[in-house]
Amino acid sequence: MKIKYFQDTDTLYLEFRTAEVAETRDLDENTLLDLDAKGEICSITIEHASERADIPHFSFEQIAA
Repeated sequence: MKIKYFQDTDTLYLEFRTAEVAETRDLDENTLLDLDAKGEICSITIEHASERADIPHFSFEQIAA
């Protein structure tokens, strides 16, 4: 998984896995979902991310099964 924040465009890009994108769907006017040929989500693009998410306070935690 890769997470990229582009400060110049205020865009957050969440890539769940590397795959060829077959289709991009608009979830809303500022959110795009990239899907593979099976219809599974590959990535999400969020525009105006600083208004929609708490970017400076991002944290990651892996919970053991």
